[in-house]
Amino acid sequence: MISTPDNDNNFDDPMVFIIIAKAYEVEGGEGIDLHIMLTAADDDSAVRAALNALSEEGFLEADLDQIGMVTSPPDEEPHASAYQGALEGEVAIIRFN
Repeated sequence: MISTPDNDNNFDDPMVFIIIAKAYEVEGGEGIDLHIMLTAADDDSAVRAALNALSEEGFLEADLDQIGMVTSPPDEEPHASAYQGALEGEVAIIRFN
């Protein structure tokens, strides 16, 4: 009998998610393109944490376009710093103006 189930979703390292979004600071205003990087137990938790962080930063609304996992540390900034911040428990928001 197997004592621990084998599951493809078990990762030794924390799961770092990246969410591609467009968020709005003023109603009817122009959206700001964002990448959000964070660690979470699953994609639903990642979405909730991202929306909470955006709300805390003053965004009124957000369209989340894509979510995925970062499988290796990025080499280039600003994503490299955001990845490190996510590993430290932060929700990193990268703005593209």
